[in-house]
Amino acid sequence: MSAPAADGRTHGDVTPADGPVVVVGMGVTGRAVAAALTARGHEVIAADDKPGEATGTQAAAHGAFGDIHDSTDERLLRKLISHAAAVVPAPGVPPRHLSYTLADGAGVPVVSELDLAAQWDSRPLAAITGTNGKTTVTVLTERMLNRSGISAVGAGNTDIALVEAIDRDVSAFVVEASSFRLHRVRRFAPAVAAWLNLAPDHLDWHRDLRDYAASKARIWAAQGPDDVAVVPFGDSDVEPWASGIRSRRVAFAAPRQLEAPCDVHYERGILVAHGDRVVAAADLPRRRPHDLSNAAAATAVALEMGASVEAVAAELRSFDGLPHRLAFAGRVGDVSFYNDSKATAPHATVAALRGFSAAVLIAGGRNKGLDLGELAAIAAHVHGVVAIGEAAGEVIDCFSGPACGRIELVRADSMPEAVEAAYRLAQPGRDVVLSPGCASFDWYSGYGQRGEHFAAEVADLGERVRSRGRAGDRR
Repeated sequence: MSAPAADGRTHGDVTPADGPVVVVGMGVTGRAVAAALTARGHEVIAADDKPGEATGTQAAAHGAFGDIHDSTDERLLRKLISHAAAVVPAPGVPPRHLSYTLADGAGVPVVSELDLAAQWDSRPLAAITGTNGKTTVTVLTERMLNRSGISAVGAGNTDIALVEAIDRDVSAFVVEASSFRLHRVRRFAPAVAAWLNLAPDHLDWHRDLRDYAASKARIWAAQGPDDVAVVPFGDSDVEPWASGIRSRRVAFAAPRQLEAPCDVHYERGILVAHGDRVVAAADLPRRRPHDLSNAAAATAVALEMGASVEAVAAELRSFDGLPHRLAFAGRVGDVSFYNDSKATAPHATVAALRGFSAAVLIAGGRNKGLDLGELAAIAAHVHGVVAIGEAAGEVIDCFSGPACGRIELVRADSMPEAVEAAYRLAQPGRDVVLSPGCASFDWYSGYGQRGEHFAAEVADLGERVRSRGRAGDRR
């Protein structure tokens, strides 16, 4: 943790006597931050790039904070920041935004929501970051702790901001810490902090992959010797960033590392933690490779937070996954459909499709500045591809090379068309997987809406097929 000043405060601490706090971005987290500051006696100045839209939603959610100013107006924002004690940008506000530039130029501290929570609350918390799997591991860890009698709540990159969660009567917190939230943290020091994996993502927000990784690495930066860093065993992408940590290391292994000499790993099909048998992989409802890796990571985090082995095993045996993460969406005739709309980067799609054979992939959407060429790595697992959205052409190009073999390629201009086309391409007894590898914002408000539309179209297709009385006929 950052060293305290002579008055006992830590760098980045904010008190009401310091002056007003400018909160930029009045979405879910921004509104929660403004409410938390107001409740603690701070004067809040709210700003948003679209103040009209923000004004329409903020009163119902967290109460009024006065006028919402236009954060695209440089002269106005400069004036507001020049008199501020601190600036708190919401997690989605990119580092190139005027608020960062003007605050840095004026010497005004830019404070993370996570740092505010750390200033106000000292209860133990676990934090999880990673390109993929962090929501699942966060939820699993929260449930494992609660099963163990440790009252815990999940927060962060969820519907509950950490500054809101600390008002709850619980013993511990489990924080899903995105790179956005970690980008400027200075004092956020989780008792247990896990970094699951690293692959290119959000390069439309970060300068480059190194900047993205450096933000994630801040999850360990303020930890001390009594804290725990949970690290993926043998991960050449994450390991360089773990070399300087001061906390105690606990490693977890992916299922392919069957005899990995580390703290939490799989041994002859059994998840073992610190020498104790936890659960058989065959007993888990979700046991594709990435599911097993998430189970190992959550086990490592939960046990370090005080969960019992029995509670961990019980939760893993009952956990059937989260919505839009390779969730079964229905069966039409002899074809099964899976909704993996949460896969918004190529790395997530590759991880998902490696668990299938001769599937039909529905992929595409809005590219986040990533190299979709990574999708070609799953050519051996794919029989056909239906390309959708703005990146449809890029998706088709990925699977058009000679190394991909003869994969049937179709472009669809809507989700109904994509579901119908995928059904026609699917071989008898095979699967269709919506795993876009791209963001959803070309057609939808978010990956959840995209997944829900996909599931609804699968249901509609099933009705049409049944009404035709030709369940096995795709022509």
